[in-house]
Amino acid sequence: MANYAIVTDELIGIDSHVKEVLDLLDLDSKGLKVVGIHGIGGIGKTTLSKAVYNEVSSWFDRCCFLEDVRETLLKADGVVTLQNKVISNILRHDNHVKDVSEGIHLIKDKVCKYKVLIVLDDVDRRFEFDKVFGKLQDFSIESRFILTTRDKRVLEFFEECRLFEAKEMSDIDSCQLLRKHAFQMDDPQEGSDTLCEEFVKLAAGLPLALKVIGSLLFRKDIRIWEEKLEELKESPFTGVHEILKISYNDLTPTEKEIFLDIACFFIGETKECPFYMWNECKFYPESGISNLILKSLIKINKRSEFWMHDHIRDLGRAIVYEENIRQPWKRSRIWSNEDALDMLENGKGSAAVQVLRINMEDRGNLELTEKDFNKLSGIRFLDVWGGGLTGDFSKMLPNIQWLQLGSCHSIPTDINLKKLVILSLEHSNVWDYWRGWKRIKESKKLKVVNLRWCDDLVKAPDLSFSGSLEVINLDVCCDMGGELHISNFKKLKLLRLSGSKITELKGDIQMLQDLKEIDASRSKLTKLPTEVPALPTSLKQLTLSSPRVPNLLELKDLEVLCFQNCYNGPQIPGDIGLQLPKLKKLNVDSCGAVVSAATSSSNGMGVSATQLPSSLNSLVVRSCQKLERLPNLANLSNLTELRLVLVVVHEISGLGELRMLETLEISRAPHLENLDGLENLVLLQRLTLDRCDAVEKLPSLSSLVKLHTLKIRRCKDLFEIQGSQSLDALGECSLTHLEISRCPRLANVEGLLQSLETLTTLELTNFLSLETLLGLPSLGNLKKLTVEETSHGVLQRNETRLSVPRIRSLHLARLCNLQVIKISRCQQLIEITGFEALQSLEELDISSCTSFQKLSNLSALKNLKKLTIRDGAQLAKLEELDRLESLECLDMEGCMSIEKLPPNMFNLKNLWSLSIVECMSWTFTEDCGLEGLNSLKKLYISGCRSIIRLPNLCGLPNLIDLDIRECTELTDVMGLRRLESLRRLNLTDCASIVRLPNLSDLKNLKVLNIGGCKQLTEIRGLESLETLQALAMSNCKSINKLPDLSCLEYLRYLDVRECTQLTEVMGVESWESLELLAMSNCKSISNFSDLSGLKNLKHLDIRGCSQLTEIIGLHKFKSLQVLGLHNYTAVSILGDPFRDLHWKYLALATLK
Repeated sequence: MANYAIVTDELIGIDSHVKEVLDLLDLDSKGLKVVGIHGIGGIGKTTLSKAVYNEVSSWFDRCCFLEDVRETLLKADGVVTLQNKVISNILRHDNHVKDVSEGIHLIKDKVCKYKVLIVLDDVDRRFEFDKVFGKLQDFSIESRFILTTRDKRVLEFFEECRLFEAKEMSDIDSCQLLRKHAFQMDDPQEGSDTLCEEFVKLAAGLPLALKVIGSLLFRKDIRIWEEKLEELKESPFTGVHEILKISYNDLTPTEKEIFLDIACFFIGETKECPFYMWNECKFYPESGISNLILKSLIKINKRSEFWMHDHIRDLGRAIVYEENIRQPWKRSRIWSNEDALDMLENGKGSAAVQVLRINMEDRGNLELTEKDFNKLSGIRFLDVWGGGLTGDFSKMLPNIQWLQLGSCHSIPTDINLKKLVILSLEHSNVWDYWRGWKRIKESKKLKVVNLRWCDDLVKAPDLSFSGSLEVINLDVCCDMGGELHISNFKKLKLLRLSGSKITELKGDIQMLQDLKEIDASRSKLTKLPTEVPALPTSLKQLTLSSPRVPNLLELKDLEVLCFQNCYNGPQIPGDIGLQLPKLKKLNVDSCGAVVSAATSSSNGMGVSATQLPSSLNSLVVRSCQKLERLPNLANLSNLTELRLVLVVVHEISGLGELRMLETLEISRAPHLENLDGLENLVLLQRLTLDRCDAVEKLPSLSSLVKLHTLKIRRCKDLFEIQGSQSLDALGECSLTHLEISRCPRLANVEGLLQSLETLTTLELTNFLSLETLLGLPSLGNLKKLTVEETSHGVLQRNETRLSVPRIRSLHLARLCNLQVIKISRCQQLIEITGFEALQSLEELDISSCTSFQKLSNLSALKNLKKLTIRDGAQLAKLEELDRLESLECLDMEGCMSIEKLPPNMFNLKNLWSLSIVECMSWTFTEDCGLEGLNSLKKLYISGCRSIIRLPNLCGLPNLIDLDIRECTELTDVMGLRRLESLRRLNLTDCASIVRLPNLSDLKNLKVLNIGGCKQLTEIRGLESLETLQALAMSNCKSINKLPDLSCLEYLRYLDVRECTQLTEVMGVESWESLELLAMSNCKSISNFSDLSGLKNLKHLDIRGCSQLTEIIGLHKFKSLQVLGLHNYTAVSILGDPFRDLHWKYLALATLK
């Protein structure tokens, strides 16, 4: 995948600025560089950064442009959003992280290995680099960062940041920019020169103001120009808003409403749902949005998302702010979470509020009632994330048109929805028999229903009441199966079933003549309606697991066609190329044989006679292991991407005619014999061949001058790249990434390595001896080295993979730029030398080197941050460990001969994670200094059976996670009560612990697990742990009583299995959040309080509770999914008759 250019068209007068920034980036030098572009909003910082990005992106392995950082960080998950965008852009696959810590570690472990360019656009003081990306020093020294900001102080975080101040445009460039927007493709009006000069003076060189003014004057008579000039002169030019507000004042009242909605809520959102609301409000969004775009107030990007310049956004929000400066609850729109919660929690509000957004995710189980909304009769859009709504809403929100309740644990069932247009309950707690469905049926205007990620739904809700529905989204409703009746959805445009278990669409789908998109990927939908065997001809995108699309050739507007999991093979008509002239993307994934339907042009053998549409720009065939032939591809003159994975084709006919091809991937094609025509693909940038066992020769690659990524893996018979006796011809390409792994017949790699000194990533396997590799001067720039000996003696590295004889020692002094070393399974390796030269080393991992005896000169590794030693049975000491001042993470596992930490560990001021696992001889001495590790956040000790006691832990004020497992001789854990930051305490299977300190001071504790502590008799302070969410104490056989736990209102998980002496659990009736109660074989428990209040309980296991005869309120459990009982107690516990049971949800009952 290429580092794609960022689209920008405002390049007037920018060349000199680009050159200055390039000089600051200093690409030819080594050493990580940060450049800050600062200046007022609208001055052109973003445009400049995009131009620089486009200029230099090809210099880097991977690039990422992060837009609107400031706005992103205002959202609840803003940091994670930024992390995920960087991770997906740099790693080039979706690997979404769930929290900030996971993101930082993934960035450090995966992203930092690349030479990257990252642009952070519009950064403010909320942005803290290390809290988003980790340490700046973790990144490659060849990486570059560009930040744009209106606040120069943001850049003070960086010790060395080169600054560029974005300045106003010159009068000449300003006039040119103004004319561009005022006249566009038309000739300049006579008499406009003098007026242009006047407007340029008023704009004072601000590009944004020039663009907006130009759009304001577009196609206007010269007299209007004169009027606008006088109007601008009358405005007090104390800032930019006055200029921008001219365009706002020129809008109609309904256009102003749309503009303010976007400015306050919908930047970065797709236009689909807002359009539905605005239409219902009679705001006429089609013409309104068109006018906003013409006036340069908004843009809509390729993903149909709204974009607005920050100054224009600030203008819109300022207009709303000025509606009532002192009383936010009397403004039309409330987007500030602080203002919203203050209004609701303090009984404020007014009918003036139209649009309200609230995020209660950090407020635990906070619930809002109808009283909180009593004064908010004017709301048309309500967006609530987290928490819940309870009470009688039948007379509330009479004007609600868009209701969005995300991740809400409770939703009112009685709410006035007569005017509702959009309903979104994503991630929320609704189920099949939720009473709210009845009220939704009153929504005769409903157009959008979004039930994405509603995991508790097991069948599709009946939406047939609404003939106005246009969008139905049931994506990732993992348990939703059965049929979906579509007959009444006459106006349906989009149907999403991805990841659901819906098996069949029932009804006359051909009648849905407005349907544009069906996505049933990864679903169980294997057949289409049979009443009328045809799809509506209006479709543009179709993703199915059904092998047969009966009227496929009639879908003339189809642009995207995807078949997934069609095990009998999709039927693709032979003349698809002639009949579908607009098709751009064809994807066939996990389908058996691909069958050419019987047409006049089909020969009935695979798809060889099929002619694909010349309009295609992407063709992906994956996991079709019965596909033996492809159609001739010579006519695909627009194809830029071709991927063939897990296919059995013998040839690719017409490959040499794909002159526009940029990406070619062929993987696991064991019968493919040649790639004839490959040398003609002069625009090819990425080429991957993997497990193409029958390929023996490749054409010369010297003509592929744009090729920057070449990966050839496990092509066992490949012995020649033609045009050369070796691989030296690759030196004529612009390669930055080369991987040739496990191709044993390719020769003369030494010559290749000598001729490709500019490579940034190199991966080779089965070529050289280790000594030859480490001696090559061209590898002096390597940053990461991984050595792994397998049974075949293979050296593997992330950037180099080579065949290695059994090695006894490694000398690494020549590889002075190494940052990461990973050595594993070198079972004869005794020592590693040369550490004194590795000043840049940050990570050292030595695993399963069972003969390894000594680590010397560790103190030279001044920048070492992570040290991992696993299964080092012969390693007896860690000398100089306490001198690794930069060390952040120490991981020891299976080091049987190491008995203790060296003294003075308190010197490791940056250590935040310490893990000691199955070090059987390990003990803690009094002088180890563990108690002085002020930065330590995670301490993990497992299977260390020689440890009798730990040092006093009271000196670890920042410890968050304490995890001690299977330390069977451990008798005491001192200092626990002083660990005020602790969130997770795990002491499982520490069978010798008799008592614990009082835990009442652990105010932040969320998880407590003491399972298997068989001699523990009590848990003091448990009743004070008000933040506790999970309590696990299974197999604690000596505990007979717990304190009253009614204050644990956030408890969701309780496990007291096998606590055979426990007689009572007091307070359980108060746990409204409880979802799981596991208490099997608690043989001494005889009764419970009334449990009818446990409205969220999903899992109850009381098997083996032989003394338990009754559970009051059990029949009222409405959310119960799993119930475990013994048959001889079932009748007495359940009661008789059973007709009053409310277990609509029950999925599994165990009656033993």
